[in-house]
Amino acid sequence: MAGGGVKAGLSYGATDELGYQAVENEVHIHDWHATILHLLGFDHTKLKFNYGGRDFRLTDVYGKVVNNILDKRMAN
Repeated sequence: MAGGGVKAGLSYGATDELGYQAVENEVHIHDWHATILHLLGFDHTKLKFNYGGRDFRLTDVYGKVVNNILDKRMAN
């Protein structure tokens, strides 16, 4: 991710020596989606779509915005 409110030149987290598994600052795909939606100006907890008569969220019930990668100068 680059620009759009993300800190410039940031490397976040670490993997094992083979690059196979996250070992530090693991970010789940739901967290990544929540962060992108936040940067686009959406509240991921309120963004829902209906499928089969049931409301779903892209971030399910697990997503959290990863604030450590956000550039505070770009805050609303």
